[in-house]
Amino acid sequence: MKKETVKERIEFLRTLLNEANYDYYVLAQSKLTDQEFDKYLRELEVLELENPEFDSPNSPTKKVGGEVIDRFKKVKHKIPMLSLPDVFSLEEIEDFNKRVLKENVEPIYVCEYKIDGLSVSLHYEKGQLVYAATRGDGVVGEDITHNVKTIKSVPLVLKKPIDIEVRGEIYMEKKVLEEINEKRKQEKLPLLQNVRNAAAGSIRQLDSKVAAERKLNTWIYHLPNPEDYGLKTHEEALKFMSDLGLKVNTHANRVVYGIHEIESYIEEIASKRSELPYEIDGVVIKVNALKAQKELGFTSKYPKWAVAYKFPAEEVLTKLLGIEFTVGRTGRITPNAVLEPVIVMGSTVKRATLHNEDYVLSKELKIGDIVSIRKAGDVIPEVVEAKKNRRVGDEENFVMICTCPICGSVLEKKKDQVDHYCMNRSCPARKIEGLIHFCSRKAMNIDGLGIEIMEDFFNLGFVKTITDIYHLDEHKKDLIELEGYGTKSVDNLLSAIEDSKHNSLERLIFGLGIGGIGDKTALMLVKKFQNIDNMISASFEDYKNIKDIGAILASNLFDYFQDVDHLQLIHDLKELGLNMKYLGESSKENELITGRKFVLTGALSFIDRDRLSEIIDSYGGVTSTSVSKKTDVVIVGENPGSKYEKAKELKIEIWEEAYIKEILIGLGEL
Repeated sequence: MKKETVKERIEFLRTLLNEANYDYYVLAQSKLTDQEFDKYLRELEVLELENPEFDSPNSPTKKVGGEVIDRFKKVKHKIPMLSLPDVFSLEEIEDFNKRVLKENVEPIYVCEYKIDGLSVSLHYEKGQLVYAATRGDGVVGEDITHNVKTIKSVPLVLKKPIDIEVRGEIYMEKKVLEEINEKRKQEKLPLLQNVRNAAAGSIRQLDSKVAAERKLNTWIYHLPNPEDYGLKTHEEALKFMSDLGLKVNTHANRVVYGIHEIESYIEEIASKRSELPYEIDGVVIKVNALKAQKELGFTSKYPKWAVAYKFPAEEVLTKLLGIEFTVGRTGRITPNAVLEPVIVMGSTVKRATLHNEDYVLSKELKIGDIVSIRKAGDVIPEVVEAKKNRRVGDEENFVMICTCPICGSVLEKKKDQVDHYCMNRSCPARKIEGLIHFCSRKAMNIDGLGIEIMEDFFNLGFVKTITDIYHLDEHKKDLIELEGYGTKSVDNLLSAIEDSKHNSLERLIFGLGIGGIGDKTALMLVKKFQNIDNMISASFEDYKNIKDIGAILASNLFDYFQDVDHLQLIHDLKELGLNMKYLGESSKENELITGRKFVLTGALSFIDRDRLSEIIDSYGGVTSTSVSKKTDVVIVGENPGSKYEKAKELKIEIWEEAYIKEILIGLGEL
């Protein structure tokens, strides 16, 4: 067969098989029999093997799996993947609806199933799948393309040669989990406990054959930039994605009008939840009009135009066998319930946090009680109450400990606080927690140094301090010989450690565990100071004069950088080659913007509100979502709503659209 003819045959078979996959896995209909599909797939495999010059990463043959990667690469999302705010009652949904109405937005919504799975972002160029990524921390995810390509409902080629990013959920059907567990039971392997964990674990396999065998599926439900395609509603965006050949849950999604139709939808879905072939843990409610979504805007974590209603958590009874105490990185002591193992919402629960002494006493818990357990938000197990009528008389009263369970130091409880603390900075438990925090996702993000591994390395003497992490390469031979490790896993770990040296400074500041300094505050600080030397030389007043930094945080920061041991740690990390600078946009200044707090309201005709917020931030201004006496300027566009009225009431400076446009032109930002 001539090369031209071979190429044509390969392209014909790819098109035929891609269409067959779409018909079967998206439309639930089949134009080819299984025998025909297998025959054509085998023919294509042979032709591609014999003619490697015609290989394509998006061939249907790639869906069978087999690609093995060394580790997951990081992917920065062009548009952040924000999560949705959870609500747990109809009253909270009514509050959401009231907030929408208050902004003069028409209460037309799209209700969707909240699929119990793993969020995914799919990127196509000219209609070809180029990569897929997890949510990660919302800003940076992991490249999981090799596994996503094995999912039959994900088209490798769209119906139009378009550049687009879409988002959705990877999930596993109930019957698939049952089949997998039946096989694992026969092989005497641990069972997969629920579809969410099974899907997440499958998609994070380095060998794509494992993912292919797990028969994962997808629903696509979000287009991050719908206006770029001339769309005006979320409903239109869903249809647009469906027409491209993506699997959209069209039979479940519904446009509703007002709070009563939302509640009717929830009631209907809750009644048939158990009949669905996949797990859902709630209902997502989104404002339909895209213009209205833009007007409502975002908080730092969530869109304000959508909420996720979570079905009431399932409660089960079990026995409180004991209460154990753990020590956190700050020395905080936490009592934890040790429970008779019980399955809650599909997973086995053996422990639950009891937060602090006051929490246990307020619940009147006794060791030996029969207690009710539920998963708060279907995720975190919590003890709801003791069943006092089930007591038999031999239950034991709870007594708060006086000394640290690890080092024996006397605990302290500060005035007006509920928590007890171990004040010994050399306490092994505090050190381990601090090391785990340093390596965590929002801090230095070192893959492979999770809780169990860090505890092992600490107990084996490999890692006792933060600097020891960066000397692990000196123990490579010893690590490879440990049970459960090997050359590849150790190489991946050492590579991840080396990569972390190039992180921007805010990750290190958060990772150091300075009291009260979260990841957002760390970013704000490094944007202002630009490098760690400036932070070390800053005075208490320098910190205290920063907006949103009160006296307590200022004291924590100043004291940290005055401590000789902390300064030695920073010096050692510098010597090891860790970056000590903010790698984001260089700070710029403008007397109208720098150091001032802004609120944006209404639609601006010449610029996207998110882009305007970025510009304000880059000049050292701060954008907020609510108007208060601390607000310096309110920028108003068309239909500004209640924020405009409040600004006038508080006599806050107001900038019209023409004025801010003039400023931005003068700065060269337009």
